[in-house]
Amino acid sequence: MRAARLIKMVLLLQSRPSMTAAELARELEVSERTVTRDAQALSEAGVPVYADRGRVGGYRLVGGYRTRLTGLARSEAEALFLSGVPGALRDMGLQDVASAARLKVSAALLPSLRDAPDSAAQRFHLDAPAWFREPETPALLSAVAEAVWDDRRIGAVYRRGDGVVERELEPYGLVLKAGVWYLCARVDTGVDGAAFRTYRIDRFDAVEARAERFARDPDFDLPGHWAAQAERFARSILRAEVVVRLSAEGVRRLPHAGDPLGAREALAGAGAPDAGGWVTVTLPVESEEVAHAQLTALGPEAEVLAPAGLRERLAADAARLAALYRGTDGS
Repeated sequence: MRAARLIKMVLLLQSRPSMTAAELARELEVSERTVTRDAQALSEAGVPVYADRGRVGGYRLVGGYRTRLTGLARSEAEALFLSGVPGALRDMGLQDVASAARLKVSAALLPSLRDAPDSAAQRFHLDAPAWFREPETPALLSAVAEAVWDDRRIGAVYRRGDGVVERELEPYGLVLKAGVWYLCARVDTGVDGAAFRTYRIDRFDAVEARAERFARDPDFDLPGHWAAQAERFARSILRAEVVVRLSAEGVRRLPHAGDPLGAREALAGAGAPDAGGWVTVTLPVESEEVAHAQLTALGPEAEVLAPAGLRERLAADAARLAALYRGTDGS
């Protein structure tokens, strides 16, 4: 306990020109008398801690005593302090660990780079949750995160569409997507052997860490796995198709009105524009109901050619809208 405190004291003094006993006591969560004793212990151990007496005095390191990260440029130092998401670290119970790591890096930086943490923090901020929702930290996130870090198997009770299941999982990695936490884990499927699956953390009803650890697959790539999973999911929900004529403005707005993957595939397969500049595309959609909502947003920049039911529905919407703007008397 004391050894860790002494190390932290040295790092604090490396990161600043000097600190008063009161400042050190506040950072180390000890009394000023303990700070005095710790400074004496460091001095006896060969660490050049010097105490300035007087009203504006304090403690500092002399003789250029510091541990340096050689070759670290300003841009690299600033990027380093952008690598963490404060909210995510807090949710996983890693806030104190991250704080200690940043302190160590700050202490190791050259004096000319000491403002890198503040410089980065005042220029970039990552707000992970989506708009219009209050992010909630899943109750079992910290337990899952601890198992991920420790490569420890877990027994889990998981809620899915067809009921509650029990699983033995090898937790490989966590992903935070638009404020929702997911676990990528390897599970024995019983048919094809072990396979990687993705689970929403907020659907775990219970998680219990096992005593045994698992050997990680050295070829597993979490970012690559997540990207592939996300694309497969996006493609899997596009089960229907609609044929649409789009104006030039409709072409521009289509990726913002509907599913980006479906829009990308539709526009990639579009033919040449007609004399009026309109193009006909086959648009993959989740369902006719979803397509109705998405294509309504395009208004007169899109004309549905098929299926007939969707075309008739949009035509009826257009007639009702025209009646509203003409007035009830048809004028």
